[in-house]
Amino acid sequence: MDIEKIYKESNALLSGHFILSSGHHSRNYLQSAKVLEDPKKAQMLAEELAKIIKESGIKAETICAPALGGIIAGYELARALGIRSIFVERKEGVMQLRRGFEVAKGEKVLVCEDIITTGGSALEAADIMEELGAEVVGFAGLANRGFCKRYGTSKEAKPTCKLPKDKPFFSLADFEFEIYKPEDCPMCKEGSKAVKPGSRT
Repeated sequence: MDIEKIYKESNALLSGHFILSSGHHSRNYLQSAKVLEDPKKAQMLAEELAKIIKESGIKAETICAPALGGIIAGYELARALGIRSIFVERKEGVMQLRRGFEVAKGEKVLVCEDIITTGGSALEAADIMEELGAEVVGFAGLANRGFCKRYGTSKEAKPTCKLPKDKPFFSLADFEFEIYKPEDCPMCKEGSKAVKPGSRT
């Protein structure tokens, strides 16, 4: 499956001058919401990701996704795996499990995002699951921004990856773009104004 082609066809692989959630700047931006707005594509990608997870031998009972971006990806992955889907969300800046969702002690949870960059939000979700007594068995994302080591590949994680090294990270493809600190951004120096297309303010 050509994941990059699917993202391009969905206008989800953007070119321009963007501010990432980290505050860094980039010429490229992945907007998975544009892929996931098509239920057939969402299902197809989730089923492909589910195959990789099943082949690994990892067993999960529940998918937990960080809101907002991970909800659709997490739901579709849960459906493909035939397991439960829940999500955590921010309230007053703090990630929490709400809406009556519960996890049992020892329940095996796989944390799923639409895109994993450094894995910060996914790790927050995992911490909540573990605080509530669940066992986090791994992480998943439709796309990997190339900072974390993807299961089945030899490329090592970069120092900025926050995901634990002892848990597998499943993803369909690596998207590696150059990123710049705002003060070093060549586009800014050329007079270009950066935009922030993501959901986080």
